[in-house]
Amino acid sequence: MRLRFHKSLDDLKEKLLVVAGMAEQSIQRAVEAYRTRDLSICDLVDRSEMAINRLEREIDQMALDLLAMEQPMAIDLRFILAVIKINADVERVGDSAVNIIERVRDLQAYPAVDLPIDIPRMANLAAEMVRKALQSFIEGDAKMAQTVLSMDDSVDKLNETIHFTLLNVMKEQPQHTPQALAALVIARSLERVADHATNIAEDVIFWVQGFDVRHHMSVGDGARR
Repeated sequence: MRLRFHKSLDDLKEKLLVVAGMAEQSIQRAVEAYRTRDLSICDLVDRSEMAINRLEREIDQMALDLLAMEQPMAIDLRFILAVIKINADVERVGDSAVNIIERVRDLQAYPAVDLPIDIPRMANLAAEMVRKALQSFIEGDAKMAQTVLSMDDSVDKLNETIHFTLLNVMKEQPQHTPQALAALVIARSLERVADHATNIAEDVIFWVQGFDVRHHMSVGDGARR
């Protein structure tokens, strides 16, 4: 009976990692679509989003079935609860990719402009956070998850720099306002990806250590979820 239960936990983990890989790939594709203005890449992101949504529902149902039928205790219970929360954050990473490609499609109506910002760098930082958070989940490594939490400040600072740079662009070059506004939304979407990676890392810590780090944020920090 316990062997079957733990096989079900393994299957749940494997399915979550599949959808997480799809969401991570969608972010990479969305940023590439922004860089190249390639609408065919946008179509790939749209198709992935449908698959991500379907898998999210399947994972939630698997997790709820395990809770109802097996009534797990201690670390197994925390694992299933963590999977449910991580699953939601992974789906929102996919949503962020869709937000980016919507801006890419909007930009087709305007000439390409070389803005003084580095969206790909921000995307790489956010994607690294997602990868590290997922690796900590694969390995059940709370220390690795903790390093993800410390990376969030770098993305926030970069987002702030991009924000003020683009505001200056809109002030000094108003003809480029549509392109700058689109880039603002894209940067904000990437900042949200980093927040979701942080959430995932917090859930890994909760699963492994039974400790909810969200209740120990410094004064002034806000909840991300």
